[in-house]
This record gives sequence, C-alpha cells and structure tokens, in this order.
Amino acid sequence: MVDVEKIRKEFPGLEREFYGRRLVYLDNTATSQTPRRVVDAISDMYLNHKANVHRGVSTISQEATELQEETRRKITAWINASSIEEVIFTRGTTEGINAVASSFGERFKEGDEIILSEMEHHANIVPWQLLRARKGIVIKVIPLASDKSTLDMETYRRLFTERTVMVSVCHVSNVLGTINPVEEIISIAHSHGVPVLIDGAQAVPHMRIDVRKLDADFYVFSSHKMYGPCGVGILYGKKEHLESMPPYQGGGEMIEKVTFPHTTWASLPFKFEAGTPDFVGISALSAAIDFMEEIGMENIADHEEELLQYATEKLIAVPRLRILGEARHKSAVISFLLGNAHPYDTGMLLDKLGIAVRTGHHCAQPLMSALGIEGTVRASFAVYNTREEVDILVNSIKRVAPILD
Repeated sequence: MVDVEKIRKEFPGLEREFYGRRLVYLDNTATSQTPRRVVDAISDMYLNHKANVHRGVSTISQEATELQEETRRKITAWINASSIEEVIFTRGTTEGINAVASSFGERFKEGDEIILSEMEHHANIVPWQLLRARKGIVIKVIPLASDKSTLDMETYRRLFTERTVMVSVCHVSNVLGTINPVEEIISIAHSHGVPVLIDGAQAVPHMRIDVRKLDADFYVFSSHKMYGPCGVGILYGKKEHLESMPPYQGGGEMIEKVTFPHTTWASLPFKFEAGTPDFVGISALSAAIDFMEEIGMENIADHEEELLQYATEKLIAVPRLRILGEARHKSAVISFLLGNAHPYDTGMLLDKLGIAVRTGHHCAQPLMSALGIEGTVRASFAVYNTREEVDILVNSIKRVAPILD
C-alpha cells in the first residue's frame, strides 16, 4: 500500500492555495512535481560540489564526477541496461530522439522507410521529418484501430517492405493513455531486421522498464516527468548501435584527440555527451530514482491504476462528458471533452477552482486530426494524488458545466 499522506509531505508545493483552494495538481503527464529530497540534492551540489566533471585532478571535481556517474550506474541497473556505456545523458526525451534521428539516421538513403504511429508526440515526428528533408526518406504511419484507442497492429505488420529501416513509437500515449504492445511491436520489427526506438517519456514514471526484456534498440525518457530535475534526459542504446553511430554534437568531452587534420572520438558513453553536462541535475536525478524505488514501482503502478479506475467511473457518469481513449491497457491519463465547450474554457474555469489540468492538442496534432477534434482537457495522475482530489475534479466539472452550456 502507498502511504500517500507521507509521500505528499515531500511536496510542499501541493499545499499551495489558488483562489482560496488547495492546489489539485493533475498535470503530471506534462511534468511531475519535485520532492524535497531532489531539491536538497540540487542545492547540495551547487553549494558543496560544484566543479566541472571529468578530467579534473582536484578532489572537488572528482566528487562531482563521482556523483554524476553514480546516477549513470543507478539508471543502468534501474532499466536493466547491459552496461553504463549504453546510458547517454541528454537534455530530455526530445534531444534523445533527435540524436538518434540525426546520428543513426545518417546511414539512411533516399527511399528508405521509417514507421511511426498516429499516436506520436511531435517530438517523435518532427525529427524524422527533418531527416526526410535531408535524406529523402519515406515516413509511414500506423493508424489507430477502429476503437480510436489502440494501434491497428494488422496494418502495422503490412507496412514493412525491403526498404523499411526504422520503427519509432511511443510506449504510452500522452493523450489517450494507451499502453502500446511494444514487445510485440519490437518483435515484429526485428523479424524484418529493423531496429526500434521507443519513446518512454510517459512510461518510465509509471511502470518498471526492462530494456533488455523489451529488446529495444533505443529507449528515451525525461527526468522532469519522473519527479526529477528539468533539462535532463536519458538515451539508452544498444552498444553495437552506439558504437556504429557518428557523434550527434561536437565539442569538449566527446573527443579522444583533436588535430586540425583529424579528430578521434571518446569511448562510450562520452562520445555522445559534448560539452559540460548538467551534472547538477544529473546528480539530483539519483534522488528521484531513490524516491520511486523506496515506494516501489509496482506500488506506484497499483496506486495510479486504482485512481484511474475510480476517476473513470466517476467521470463517465457526468452528463455530456466524453472520454477520449478507452484502451484496456492504459496509464493514469484521462483526456476528455465537456459537451461542446472548448478545452481551454473548461481548463480555465477548473483553474479558478484550484485544479491544474492541461488543455489543447498536447503536442499531438496528427492524433487530434485522427480523432476529429482540436484538443482535449487532460487530467493525469501521479503517486501523490488522492481519491479526494478525484472527487474535487468531478464535482468541479459538474459545477462549471452549466456555465459552459
């Protein structure tokens, strides 16, 4: 069982009041709140251990390096990567996808085909479009199934040809909450000899990830969605892929030796970490992982599943409310529309009642087009949310509904 009241004490921001009401924070899919221990870790790094990492001979530089590399070791174990060489620090999921599209994609030729899905966040669409503009590749799209909640897997199987070179799909939809069958997606791609990138931004905070069990070629995620600092992300890649890829960026740290005629690259993982990293944020991410592990990923998943079921039962009973995304396997995300009200109007009125939700197209405009809508209101849950907050959300929706008619 999750002791929510104990957990909430680590998040003083949840006690803030807006318009005379205590904050109900339901925008966790966009970014989670940060526990005090992570903020303390950031403060400790800035106050006591701030020196540039790697190659420094001073004790303080070695301290900073060790704190950063401890996070790398921890993530390696946490996602069950084969070695620390497969864990690359980035600025977030978006940079991880861009790095793969730019570097791994360098080998693609005009007419080569990449498979995406209709559920993708713009971060997993636009980098491939940029590659298409440079290389002349072809982008194919897995459509939604007839239920408008899951992917059409039969069509996915038929998309492969001898020119297919990459599959890149989300583990969990940031709009529908759908947990995609990524093991099956990867297995099908591998049967054609095609590598797969998984956007795990919406999965890592809510379930245990084993990249070797999934057999993912690349897996990317962000710290700020998993109770950690902003501006830090992880790119996992199989070692054989990373070794074959050219550097994504050039500069300090990613080199072995530089001369004007020729430069050689540092070994993994540093080959892909040009410049001074956010070693403060990276080091503090370790505290966020500790926070999640102390609760237990299985306990987090169970708590959020219970909230999802409770909220769904309450919301489907609200007159004229329509939930988008009703997959059987779903993360703790509920996107909805209230009658004919514009999502922004609904969100603004809920804000006046102290409730933070997300409104709009959620950086998934192709998905919105497939659903025939412009946007939704999205409520998303984390381990610190409660049934009481669900009740407040439901009652507030009922209160604002007559205003929006």
